[in-house]
Amino acid sequence: MFIPVNLLQVALSSLTRIFASTEVDLLHDRLWQRFGNLAPYHDREDVWGVCPELPSDCSVEQVMMLHRHGSRGPVGEQDYINKLVQTLENATLPQHLPWNLRFLRDGYHSDLVSEQLTRIGREQLFDHGVQFALQYPTFYTKVLLSSNVTRVVDSAYYFGLGYGKPTEIETVDQRKLPVNWILPWESCPKYDPAQAFKNVFKWVDKYVPPITNRLNKLLPGVGLTDEDVQGALNACAYDLAAHGVSPWCGAFLLPELWGFEYQADLMMDGMSGHRSLHDAGAVVGTIYVNKLIERFTNATGKAEELYLEFGHDLTILVAMAAMNLNKDRVSLSPDHIRFPRKFRTSDQTPFAAWMVWEKFSCKKSFHGPQIRLLLNSATYPLRSCQKSYKDWKYGTCSLDEFVTANSYSTNIHYHDKTWNASCEL
Repeated sequence: MFIPVNLLQVALSSLTRIFASTEVDLLHDRLWQRFGNLAPYHDREDVWGVCPELPSDCSVEQVMMLHRHGSRGPVGEQDYINKLVQTLENATLPQHLPWNLRFLRDGYHSDLVSEQLTRIGREQLFDHGVQFALQYPTFYTKVLLSSNVTRVVDSAYYFGLGYGKPTEIETVDQRKLPVNWILPWESCPKYDPAQAFKNVFKWVDKYVPPITNRLNKLLPGVGLTDEDVQGALNACAYDLAAHGVSPWCGAFLLPELWGFEYQADLMMDGMSGHRSLHDAGAVVGTIYVNKLIERFTNATGKAEELYLEFGHDLTILVAMAAMNLNKDRVSLSPDHIRFPRKFRTSDQTPFAAWMVWEKFSCKKSFHGPQIRLLLNSATYPLRSCQKSYKDWKYGTCSLDEFVTANSYSTNIHYHDKTWNASCEL
């Protein structure tokens, strides 16, 4: 069953400033972008030395987009935020408060709605729909394929409004596939997100207590717990997702917010990266990579020029893991923050992240079909398959080399020996 999309565009304003002038200026060093997979959408910076534009004699022939849902309300983190609110309601505040905690005189109340797409999330998807239509004006597809989660369906809907062409939303469960590339982990019984939290707990146990001690010295008598402080960190990120501003962000020091970002990276790397149990993240990611190759090589003879698909941060991250695009030489450790690191969800999968794959051909600049990845509006270099100076200059590689470089994925198929070793109970 298809879900029709309203074709009337709506007047949604673009996301402007993240913080009001009365808030601490966290725009310094773009700190507001550093909340891991809970960061508001932001374009990635261009990679130094990589040309952001293709040569003028090149033209894009086929596009495959994978989009994360927009900013949403909290899921499991709501319990921490609720506990924080209760602690503050039962507390007697000291007479003198530091300037960055004076907002507590008026109390702190949370109106966050769990899991639902926020106003800002809707704007993010609408804006991306407009941007996509302007970037690829001649490309068209009728179907917006989505996971069956409400916030993802809603994201596809608002993207469709911005896209401005007749489209219909279809959810992957309607296709009745044994495994799909948007939610591939659902077909992997061994896939265990809880396992990924072990290193996260080690990290939280190390970095949260010093923050709790510092804040309790500023708020004598309040008696904040580590859970309350975790709630305040989450409130900072989710208030931004819902309202574009949060008083809690100014309560933390820069290293403390860096630690919060690292917490998100440890969690998502453990769920999707090569640190996942039985390497399940990379294995389930092969479903997307094989679908990408199938379409770009037209292996079925039925490939279309455009695919618009909507999923989750994990949908993007497991695909990147299968292609070794964000694998660190040394795995992330809960012992200390690692700088620099390839695996950084703030840049790779903020809210409303989008991965756009292009197949293009050129008259002279390149020979044969080429592949380029735009991740959050900036070229993400395909290092594993680059063979020439021009490959490095533009971050691209030939389709043939791309297929060869992804033999890890092309050698794995649903329910084969490798899949079963990682996924089957």
